[in-house]
Amino acid sequence: MAQRRALPKICIALGLPDVPRLLEQARREAEAGENFLEFRIDYLPDPTAGAQAIGAFLREYPNCTILATCRRHQNHGRFNGSIDEQLRILELAIQCGARAVDIEIETAEVVPARCAELRTKAYLIISWHHFETTPPLDPVLKRMRKVPADIYKLVSTSRKPTDTGRVLATSRLSPKIPLVTLAMGEIGFPTRVISPAFGTLFTYAAPAHFQGTAAGQVNARQLRSLYRIDKFTKAAKIYGVIADPVGHSVSPHVHNRAFQSKRLDAVYVPLLVHPNQLRDFFQFAEDLPLSGFSVTIPHKRKIMRYLDYVDPLARRIGAVNTVWRKAGKWRGTNTDAEAVARPLAKMVDVSKASVLIAGNGGAARSAACALSDAGAKIAITGRNPDRVRAFARSLGAENLTMDQSCARHFDVVINATSVGMWPNVKDCVFPDNIPGDVVFDLVYNPLETELIRRARAQGRQVVTGVKMFIEQAVRQFEIWTGESAPRAAMETAALDALSAKYSEQKK
Repeated sequence: MAQRRALPKICIALGLPDVPRLLEQARREAEAGENFLEFRIDYLPDPTAGAQAIGAFLREYPNCTILATCRRHQNHGRFNGSIDEQLRILELAIQCGARAVDIEIETAEVVPARCAELRTKAYLIISWHHFETTPPLDPVLKRMRKVPADIYKLVSTSRKPTDTGRVLATSRLSPKIPLVTLAMGEIGFPTRVISPAFGTLFTYAAPAHFQGTAAGQVNARQLRSLYRIDKFTKAAKIYGVIADPVGHSVSPHVHNRAFQSKRLDAVYVPLLVHPNQLRDFFQFAEDLPLSGFSVTIPHKRKIMRYLDYVDPLARRIGAVNTVWRKAGKWRGTNTDAEAVARPLAKMVDVSKASVLIAGNGGAARSAACALSDAGAKIAITGRNPDRVRAFARSLGAENLTMDQSCARHFDVVINATSVGMWPNVKDCVFPDNIPGDVVFDLVYNPLETELIRRARAQGRQVVTGVKMFIEQAVRQFEIWTGESAPRAAMETAALDALSAKYSEQKK
């Protein structure tokens, strides 16, 4: 058997349609410091040429480790040849310098002797994939272990949070069985971040600026710098944000930067949870276990029924955005309210202020409750008179039409609607004169909305939506960790992430 050296933690999966582009992308990754690359030679019209390209590449980058994969189309690969041809191509890849080969179980159990021969020359990875669901994994692993191998790779598809939980539970077997475990799809994304800490030998990433070979892959830079998979341990506390959709969230940027700044053994991941999956999610959260999580659309109201305790302000608002576990119980609060009140308290005497709030949703209710509790006089306006009237009545606030509100003047005007949010960046809830001295727009994408731009032009003081976002995140961090939040680091992370996201959106 060939002498073994430990494999790196991240493998970049390269599946390109021709050899020149495969080598070009491989060189880019190597120049960026990545040294573990999977050549999906089954993607090529001539996989033999792909195997030979391994030698050419390693002459330029001898410190790289190449994993060669030539998956047959019967097993969701792109190679149309026979098993014998598949193995001959993988033998050639090893001769050209590949240190590992991936053979699907459907092939391996037909030719175990050939697999044993390959294993004397390189790492042998036996892989199993399920592209629809996550069936029971114990029988799958029992089947795979009948063929001796260096690594067993199990890849399923998560349709619900507990699918992801079962894959992560399997990854904990790695001290006894050499495993790579992943769940495809956005719901399964946490496995790509957390599995290595639980013991799996490595995870897969997409190449930078190019599509990956499986649903849910992100690039290695994100895994290293954002999620810090080389830093947190199996004892790390795990947090996240639940939403649908969740891919747009910048909360992972903010909280992971905060954990890094405070040198905490913790990680924060996006958790896609569909509206009908909250019960299943809580089973996942118990089993993992999660230490706490942020809550956003569409779960802020419905999640309250699953919590053991909801603080009075959150119950009055009718929405929870922060959950944590204490003494085995799930507790919920709403940090949005304080996130509105705190920035304004630095600019006006809230107890004597008149405040106009545009909107009638959860953000508007959070703002209204927090400011009315502080003594402010609240008026509500919006484009749906019936909903605004009902909302104002429930708060004991003044109900104004848009025309009536524009004819008045307030100490503070708050936009708690989505007007002006990307992609409708030219829209403005107050298209003419803005009826307030201080203008607070809760929208933070883009960073400077049309309302904020017009308010500046009219000489108003302004508070941008990112201020609220940071304030609520700061309070979440303090609830979860019991430590003071690194506010400056969190704000920098949010601004960097939002600027990058907005630039990407405009392309």
